[in-house]
Amino acid sequence: MTGVRGYFHPKTATGASSLVPEPPWHYSGDLLTVEYRTDPARVRELLPEPLRLAEVDPGAVALIWADWQSCAASGEELLDPVRAQYKEAFAVVRCTYRGRTYTRCVYIWVDKDFALARGLHQGYPKKLGSIHQTRPHPYGPAPRVGAGARFGATLAAADRRLAQVVVTLREPSAANGFVNSHPMAHHRWLPSVEKGKGLALDELIESEAASFEGGQPWVGEAQLELFEAPTEELSRLEIREPIAAYYRQVGVVWDGGRLLESGTSGAR
Repeated sequence: MTGVRGYFHPKTATGASSLVPEPPWHYSGDLLTVEYRTDPARVRELLPEPLRLAEVDPGAVALIWADWQSCAASGEELLDPVRAQYKEAFAVVRCTYRGRTYTRCVYIWVDKDFALARGLHQGYPKKLGSIHQTRPHPYGPAPRVGAGARFGATLAAADRRLAQVVVTLREPSAANGFVNSHPMAHHRWLPSVEKGKGLALDELIESEAASFEGGQPWVGEAQLELFEAPTEELSRLEIREPIAAYYRQVGVVWDGGRLLESGTSGAR
């Protein structure tokens, strides 16, 4: 018998055309994290069954910009940078499932197709967007990481700007914030190909890093703005109270998740 190979589409005789290779997936990146509080009701409306609001600080949101280099186990993409480098911006909240606190990504935009495919596999609601952020550098006019350093970041999708921020670092921090510090609780959804049959895939999964390393976090203040757009709803997570902003360089490995339950989300 003959077959086709590849972790993701397109599957071919050799598998070389697959949009993404099989895990583990390795990431190195610079993160700008902006935390603030919104109306908890706006968080609750984004949580399908059986997830519940976090018991403490239920309106906390983190909006994160990330400038990534990524690769599979061989690391070959790092020497073919068009396959390794991408940027993303995403909003996360906290929730609970069976008494345990999780982080959940509710909106996310990326600028490369392979990052989009990986995220959909992991349950991230990824869409294409335009993402930019200031990069640090030890020479010239770029900011050095330290007190007083200023970083800007923007997010746009479908020709509309959705968010922009200026972060000013103040001092080293013991942590990189608290909203994005838990395992992820995501849903993997796929509509049935038969009209009216609902979801063919409806899984609640737990996902977290197989390994993690990170540099010194820095904390500071952010001037964050959100904008309305006809096909995006990020602005519904309106800014009611700023918390803090952070900068950190990290290295992460993802190597699979765990099924929590299926068929219970009520999604349509």
